[in-house]
Amino acid sequence: MSRVREIPQAFHNCRVALPESRQIDILAGLLERRGAMVTRCPLVSIHDSPDQDGVLAWIDRFLADRSMGDLILLTGEGIARLHAAAERSSRETAFLRRLEQTRLIVRGPKPGRVLKRWGLQAEVRAERPTSEGVISTLQELDQPAPCTGVVLYGTEPNIPLIRAVHEIGSQPVPVAPYVYATESETEAVLALIEELARGQTNVILFTAQPQINRLLRVARGAGRLEALHRGLERAVVAAIGPVMAQHLEGLDIRVDVMPSRRFLMHPLVDALADHLQRREAHS
Repeated sequence: MSRVREIPQAFHNCRVALPESRQIDILAGLLERRGAMVTRCPLVSIHDSPDQDGVLAWIDRFLADRSMGDLILLTGEGIARLHAAAERSSRETAFLRRLEQTRLIVRGPKPGRVLKRWGLQAEVRAERPTSEGVISTLQELDQPAPCTGVVLYGTEPNIPLIRAVHEIGSQPVPVAPYVYATESETEAVLALIEELARGQTNVILFTAQPQINRLLRVARGAGRLEALHRGLERAVVAAIGPVMAQHLEGLDIRVDVMPSRRFLMHPLVDALADHLQRREAHS
């Protein structure tokens, strides 16, 4: 008879706050299988850009303008949303063929994973998975195209990146195919803030910058900013990767846990489990 492998319960009796994300069910499952009590909080949600005419106009230019020989992909969400817009408008085949003919420049692993769905691969990957890493990579780029498409992170205009494209002698052509919605339930966000302040939440995981931005904005509006910071000081704060960690630290929020490499959900949960086990051993 085969034996069922036991999963170490590193999160036994541990309350973990999990801000909303596209793959929240997968991440929640990874934590719950190790014994965590997960609280989900709808801090943000992602939607197609309301300016679909503008997105389709960008796609049409991309299809027709052969001078746009380079395409910068900052997020997997961006290229997935562009593909969906092309598919809805019967442009999918032409769009995928055009991607094959374009030098694809990615910030990190997520856009690359999305590209693999269609049998595509990025030719250039930033030396660091940050906008600054993309800028440094652009400065070493061989023969920049006359025009460079830039698929933005949400609606963030990323002025430094746009300026860097200009500086290498290329004309940037940005597009914002998705937006972050922040009209999530304020009461649920306030409840999370109070749980953190009272020490009832042991761990909070951040996978995207809009999550902490929304949390701070709600706390500020409710006069609970000090309580939120006090709660974050008491809790274990985990970041999925260096971009998220740098953003948190820039807001004076301590980061306790981050994967050492492979900035994905499984490594994040593993790194958090190791941290909790070490802390338990030293307590």
